[in-house]
Amino acid sequence: MKRLAMPFILMALAALPAWAKPQALPEGARYVALGSSFAAGPGVGPNTPGSPERCGRGTLNYPNLLASHLKLALVDATCSGATTEYVLGPWDEVPAQIESITADTRLVTITIGGNDVNFVGNIFAAGCETMTNPLPRCQAWREISDADWEGNEERMRQIVRQIRQRAPEARIVFVDYMTVLPARTPCAALPISSRRLAQSRDAATRLAAMTARVARQERAEVFRLSAMSRPHAPCSAKPWANGLTAPPGDGIPVHPNRLGHAATAKALAAFLAGTTRR
Repeated sequence: MKRLAMPFILMALAALPAWAKPQALPEGARYVALGSSFAAGPGVGPNTPGSPERCGRGTLNYPNLLASHLKLALVDATCSGATTEYVLGPWDEVPAQIESITADTRLVTITIGGNDVNFVGNIFAAGCETMTNPLPRCQAWREISDADWEGNEERMRQIVRQIRQRAPEARIVFVDYMTVLPARTPCAALPISSRRLAQSRDAATRLAAMTARVARQERAEVFRLSAMSRPHAPCSAKPWANGLTAPPGDGIPVHPNRLGHAATAKALAAFLAGTTRR
């Protein structure tokens, strides 16, 4: 049996599927970015000319910066407010994001799922609960059911499967949601109750775990931005995301700022090159 050990290992390695050994992306390769506002980058630079106004595709979002760094041909299909349904199907005048995937696509990044479970919406609702005079746009906290989570996960799986059908050679990478919550207690930038902070943190943890599970089981990759950005949450010394307010020209509330998008692009480029741990 010992004599067979080495040949067996070599055969097992040779049998690994192609996605286990990603190849380098050549200059000019088609790169499609899918996702919601955490990828679109509203307020992070001017909107991309010719893009739907409400999508808020900032010219300094991480897809643009990553494409520039790696010299890729970017097709930015991201849209603020998008859910998994609007990746798979049209959203009024905005075409289904999945339609941007063509056979020659070599890289797809995906940041999606948060709006399906009202992740940021509930953080805003929590902030409104602490206001003496709530703003007219304030909405009530929305309870998310297990059925909501299960539907979200199934649609995320469908996204990967459809990408693989449309672009068999594409490298598919989930970029999970940047951390936008302080580590332990509410802080000045995010004045919400401790109870709502704990609930929101639980939702963030569940969203990251679900994304990782879908990536693993559907043979995609996951770039764990949620973990990498944890030391840079609002109220940290160098925040990568805004709290309930945002400086003019630097993103929008409870979303990545310019520094956050730049840091994401830089780290994601290293991840794609295989110089960081997966």
